[in-house]
Amino acid sequence: MNLEIINIAANSKNNKDIKNHTHYLKLKNSTCGDEIQIKLIIKEDKIINFGYQTASCIYCQASASLLSKISINSKKDKIVKLCDDAKLFFYKDKKIFNNNLKLFSNLFIKENFARKDCILLPFKALKKIVSN
Repeated sequence: MNLEIINIAANSKNNKDIKNHTHYLKLKNSTCGDEIQIKLIIKEDKIINFGYQTASCIYCQASASLLSKISINSKKDKIVKLCDDAKLFFYKDKKIFNNNLKLFSNLFIKENFARKDCILLPFKALKKIVSN
């Protein structure tokens, strides 16, 4: 395991409960049992605040940490595109690595391919929330 992934997961600034959230979702990975709960405050199609809590592995925690960081002050349509690009990277075209995914360069590597479901769980949850 890469030390950088541990450091990313340790950045738990947005690992918090948001009491006055406007959007909420809890999702479980049926493959490994990882769970994530995401609470958002969305105003005018823009994510104003992002809180997450997990009972998960280090890969899911790191992914949630980075995703929360990049999502705050982003429009919902930009986040949907980011989530779609992340899924494409692991399932179709490993060459898709545009500026949207640059922040995730330590996670989106071939050594972590077996952990793709863990890494993508926060993306799946977030996409479900912002698509509704």
